[in-house]
Amino acid sequence: MTNERRFQRQMKDHFRIAHADRLAELNKRAPSALPTRKDILTSLSKGEEFDVLIIGGGATGAGVALDAQTRGLKTALVELDDFSSGTSSRSTKLIHGGVRYLQAAIMKLDLEQYRMVKEALFERHNLLEIAPHLSSPLPIMLPIYKLWQVPYYWSGIKAYDFVSGKRVLKNSFFISKSQALERFPMLKNESLKGALIYYDGQHNDARMNLAIILTAIRHGAKCANHVRVEKLNKDENGKVIGAHVKDMVTSGEWDIKAKAVINATGPFTDSIRLMGDPETARPICAPSSGVHITLPGYYSPSNTGLLDPDTSDGRVIFFLPWERMTIAGTTDAPSDVTLSPQPTDHDIEFILQEIRGYLSKDVSVRRGDVMSAWSGLRPLVRDPNKKDTKSLARNHIIEVGKSGLVTIAGGKWTTYRHMAEETVDTVVKVHDLKTESGCVTPGLLLEGAHDWNSLQYIHLVQDYGMEVDVAQHLSNTYGDRAFVVARMCKMTGKRWPIVGQRLHPEFPYLDAEVRYAVREYACTAVDVIARRMRLAFLNTYAAHEVLPDVVRVMGEELGWSYAEQRQQLDKARAFIDLEMGQNAKQTAVSNAPLNLTKEEMQKAKERFNQLDKDRKGHITVNDLRKHFREHNQKIDERVLHELLNEVDLNKNGEIEIAEFFQLYSGLKGGQLTSNRLVGYLDEIHGTPSVNRACGGI
Repeated sequence: MTNERRFQRQMKDHFRIAHADRLAELNKRAPSALPTRKDILTSLSKGEEFDVLIIGGGATGAGVALDAQTRGLKTALVELDDFSSGTSSRSTKLIHGGVRYLQAAIMKLDLEQYRMVKEALFERHNLLEIAPHLSSPLPIMLPIYKLWQVPYYWSGIKAYDFVSGKRVLKNSFFISKSQALERFPMLKNESLKGALIYYDGQHNDARMNLAIILTAIRHGAKCANHVRVEKLNKDENGKVIGAHVKDMVTSGEWDIKAKAVINATGPFTDSIRLMGDPETARPICAPSSGVHITLPGYYSPSNTGLLDPDTSDGRVIFFLPWERMTIAGTTDAPSDVTLSPQPTDHDIEFILQEIRGYLSKDVSVRRGDVMSAWSGLRPLVRDPNKKDTKSLARNHIIEVGKSGLVTIAGGKWTTYRHMAEETVDTVVKVHDLKTESGCVTPGLLLEGAHDWNSLQYIHLVQDYGMEVDVAQHLSNTYGDRAFVVARMCKMTGKRWPIVGQRLHPEFPYLDAEVRYAVREYACTAVDVIARRMRLAFLNTYAAHEVLPDVVRVMGEELGWSYAEQRQQLDKARAFIDLEMGQNAKQTAVSNAPLNLTKEEMQKAKERFNQLDKDRKGHITVNDLRKHFREHNQKIDERVLHELLNEVDLNKNGEIEIAEFFQLYSGLKGGQLTSNRLVGYLDEIHGTPSVNRACGGI
């Protein structure tokens, strides 16, 4: 060995040891509490210069903040809405390399796609290691209905295992028809030849995004949500030197100085690029809408997902257990850029129709079983560095504008860390920033992972007297910080559980989590029900029902006035109705053909007339109030308005006979599984409930 080669080897060993030492130091669990949002805003508004200012608090922006801060760069981040409020909370919840990308790479001998899959498989392994409380391996079944598909899909799945190398989660395998039905009983058994089982990762996407942000803050980054960039500040040479921002909570405004500004705004990439280079920046983002739906947990086994690789229009549909419910998606259609993407009834029906094709005829897939639905904008991009601007980039791109603005766009959730690493590498090089080390994020533990283990929930049950499902939820949501939440819980006054007041009887969320959410920078009721908890994504009815308690607790923590609490309630209800699919469900009911017999319509009309005693032809909230009082039923005024609103399809403040017929028809046909107004009336009049049996009224 020559002296030069020996020296190079010694230097590599030196850097490897130095990297390991720095990672070990960074991986020590921080015992102190997080800084408050007010503290962070004070630091951002002092006028000090940061090395890096990141715009965007999704997975990519959060990853960039963590990477930059742990290299020793003074880092700031601002997000217009909440952390993970956009695409990063509306994914398929998978951490995957991309089976279909590998298929395309092999079939087309595409080296770029192969490298993308290889990179994603490394990131899948890393994410499962650094946040084990938020992620886990998930077996996914690929049912096979034609014999020739057995070797075809088997070779593809085995290639996926091979490319994973030593980081393969578990080896894939083939199972017989009987084994497939035993594992997934609701699967269609006609012509079923067997199934392949392969493994990918699954996670709680919004909580994962938040964990990355909180970890960056623990290491010293100044990250603030609900802060809007009003404009980019430039020097006399037209170079970006920071941004003028506005706090959307307090309306305060100030400048943030930075040596480098990074645009990580996903679907909103072009709006920031145009701020930086209005004369030369060409639009590069082509958003695509992906809709998912949530179904009851009984639609899928608790530990196995399903992949439909060949839908009627060539798209891929996943059918996955998640948070004790079942999610299905996704669609893929061009979309306009919007802060409030909404699922359409057409997209929901497409997903349901594809599901029906894979499930047993004994399973009635009903429109009314859709508990929630959401649309996420995937930020597909055209590479501005290539002459062919029509083709969309398969992977992420990094652009440096003339103003010095660095843009990171495209990519996918799984590869957020690698995208962040390449972005910070570019920023350091272009802006000549001085770092303490290279990238240290592979193996860097995220918030909650340090002292967590899979049996931690047992300590919560034994030490605090919590119900098992609640303890499991806290452990899998907050990791080793679950004990902090447990100490915030109040006594129930019952023999069991001893502590832990549920917000809703059907879900394991606690009122103490709302208080803890404020410490995790939740500023609105939507921040809580959609991202700190995931209730809005799981069940829109339950989300509506817990909102008053959520707003009350937040009001106590944040000092909200009565007017502010009402405003928060209204905004959260609008979010659930528009962005979580509640309005789409009402549209489906109103558009559904009536399927009532003459006798059923007569009974429905008799029930309508019991409420409309003045024979006005419509029912008002006064009619409901009077009816309940006559039957000694005390109903809260807010609930009365909710009962009317749920049936008032055209939103004119009254229930007409046609809407009443649609309600009963929807209950009978399965477009709706239940309705609170009908439930109350059945209870008062002792009528067999159409809520429970879709037969007579």
